[in-house]
Amino acid sequence: MTNLTRLASAEELESIFQRELPTDRWAAAETAYALAVRHRDLGDWTTSRNWVQQCLQLLEGFPSDTEEQVATSRTSVGGVQIPNFLHEGVIRERFGDLD
Repeated sequence: MTNLTRLASAEELESIFQRELPTDRWAAAETAYALAVRHRDLGDWTTSRNWVQQCLQLLEGFPSDTEEQVATSRTSVGGVQIPNFLHEGVIRERFGDLD
C-alpha cells in the first residue's frame, strides 16, 4: 500500500507544537524534533538548531534512565519520522554537536 501521508509544512508543525506545549510536553518535544528535521531538510540550519534546543529543553524535564522512559509515542509527526527513542544522545547523533 502506498503511504499517502502528506508532509506538513513548518507552519503547520509549529501550530501543532503550540497546541501541545501547554498540555502534553512529551508530544511537544516530539513535534519540536519534527520541526528541527523539517527545517534542516529545508536548509534552514539556524531555525533547525533553535528547534533542536527547544526539544532538548523539553526533554530535560523527563527521566531518561530506561528505554521505556524515552520511547516515543508516535512514529511520525506531520509526516516526519520520529525515532523510536528520544533523548539527548539521539538528538546529538542526528544533529551533531550543538555547543
